Amino acid sequence: MTRRAAVLSLLASVTTVAGCGLPRPGPNKREIFAGSVLEQGDAFIVTVNARVTRATSVLPSLGFSDSFRKAGLVGSDTLSPGDTLGITVFENVKDDPLLGNTGQRVSQLSEVQVDGQGYIFIPYAGRIKAAGQTPEGIRQAITRKLDAQTPDPQVSVARLAGDGSSVTLSGMVTAPGTYPIERPTRTLASMLAKAGGVAIDPAVAIVRVTRNGQTGKVWLKDLWENPRLDIALRPGDMIVIEQDQRRFTAMGATGSQSLVPFESETLSAIEALATVGGLQTAAADPTGVFVFRNEPAEIANVVLGRTDLQGAQRMVYVLNLTAPTGMFEARDFLIRDGDTVYVTEAPYVQWNKTLAALTGATAATSDLASTANNIGN
Repeated sequence: MTRRAAVLSLLASVTTVAGCGLPRPGPNKREIFAGSVLEQGDAFIVTVNARVTRATSVLPSLGFSDSFRKAGLVGSDTLSPGDTLGITVFENVKDDPLLGNTGQRVSQLSEVQVDGQGYIFIPYAGRIKAAGQTPEGIRQAITRKLDAQTPDPQVSVARLAGDGSSVTLSGMVTAPGTYPIERPTRTLASMLAKAGGVAIDPAVAIVRVTRNGQTGKVWLKDLWENPRLDIALRPGDMIVIEQDQRRFTAMGATGSQSLVPFESETLSAIEALATVGGLQTAAADPTGVFVFRNEPAEIANVVLGRTDLQGAQRMVYVLNLTAPTGMFEARDFLIRDGDTVYVTEAPYVQWNKTLAALTGATAATSDLASTANNIGN
């Protein structure tokens, strides 16, 4: 066989083996581009540039409505129905105290609740109007009532967590529970501090507040940085600390192939690649970084310069890291929840696999022929 014939035979064998479906992590660039609407496919393939980045830089819409933001601070000392009080009475008698047993000068009245009509009941003092008053006002009222029956009583009143002027904290918070709205804890940030802060990474913490059937959410990081988001609390508010549930999928010639949680409020394409270990040095094609996404029609129309698209559109965004501005584009392009980040293999990788498969098949055939020849002899 001549050298030319041998080369042609080798190329034919390589082509045959390559068409047999060698192992690979997914489609190559040619196959992805074949799915474009320009090729009668169903996906719009768009090269990322500054204009595309601006059009697609959409973050989750979080924030509080006007009903939350415009609510003023409550009177932290004003009692309301449902509030619970802890009352302690010190009597200046030893042998025959009014409230306690003989020899007992201190009497504890724990969990005295303001009833639906706004009253509390104290033995020997009777019903006392509590709603609309402060703990100090209640203390003075109890003192006046008891003063005529026991000499110089000393009374202390403290509001406890209850069904009235209190809020509940749950979720990923350090100390979940029910907390009274007091003078130092009349705002969201101060109440979170009272509960010991959050039990997760603050970068992925979301604060959800539900009030009278309405719900608002903010990033904890934004709450710290923007005082206008530090809303005043109301009795009955339910505060829940949630962990960001956004995810993206990494596939292809990356350091790992997995479902990856977001580690911050915003995540760029270059950060997403770094999160999964970057590109495989020996396999990845830096000109073939793709982001697959179902894009809302309003964004897709802006990206494509159209106005006729309706409903979610299949979009494939292309990043070429070797282009003069490729790294900058990857740094600025934001990844969104549900995206698939896919990196194609370099063309030579599949060629090497083909040659390895062909060499292996040739060697196996040679071994079989040798074995058969030995058996025949």
